[in-house]
Amino acid sequence: MDTQQLGLASAASKTTPPSSSGFSRHVMDVLEHIEYRLCDGGEDLEAIYRLRYNSYVHAGMVKPDASRMVMDKFDDLPNSYRFGVFYDGTLVSTIRIHYASAKYSVSPSTDVFGDVLARRLSAGETFVDPSRFAADLEWSTSLRVLPYVTLRLAVVACNKFKATYCLTAIKEEHSSFYQRIFRSEQAVPPRTYPGLTVPVHLFQSKCSENMQATLDRFPFFQSTAFEQRMLFHRPINGELAPLTILPTAKYFSEAA
Repeated sequence: MDTQQLGLASAASKTTPPSSSGFSRHVMDVLEHIEYRLCDGGEDLEAIYRLRYNSYVHAGMVKPDASRMVMDKFDDLPNSYRFGVFYDGTLVSTIRIHYASAKYSVSPSTDVFGDVLARRLSAGETFVDPSRFAADLEWSTSLRVLPYVTLRLAVVACNKFKATYCLTAIKEEHSSFYQRIFRSEQAVPPRTYPGLTVPVHLFQSKCSENMQATLDRFPFFQSTAFEQRMLFHRPINGELAPLTILPTAKYFSEAA
């Protein structure tokens, strides 16, 4: 997780009550305006790279660059999924999800904390590793639940891939947010993280123990198998990829 992601998580922690059906209903209402888009090329990919750049320059993470885009060596890996989040057709945020397994073991966290995570991957554990969270500056101010709408993709990934853990590399002061929302616990003491000026701790949430409690408390994180498949399915040659995918949490709410 990078600096902008940490800032969004911090802002979100100030707007979330300990448990509130009203808050969940509000997020559900926002999801009615949301579309997710898997960006693998073309203008969409350039748009999320520019969104990263604008966010990170504002946060002091990167220096101005003529390309006005931010990308790294993890973007084009076969286990990398880059998403744009659109509100009424406008790109408002982006996040990248890696699914790390013995087959495709590289991700930002498995790179930084490889001495710890490599042996766990070899033992059969799998990880969902979200990173490169960035949001449009104006939208992140007016749409305060944007971090939840965006981080929902990490929860969907955990359910799709049946991951053992969801990983999060964070500054210590933001740990309470992830402990409260995802019941995350520290896995590795702080160390240097590429591109950041402060050390980060590796936190993790064990999906088999914590996922259902998270879904029960925040039903907007729910997703159908169809949504999971559409978001993380890699089209084969000649197969058309869906342009956008709509959140499906409302179907669980309607059935309750």
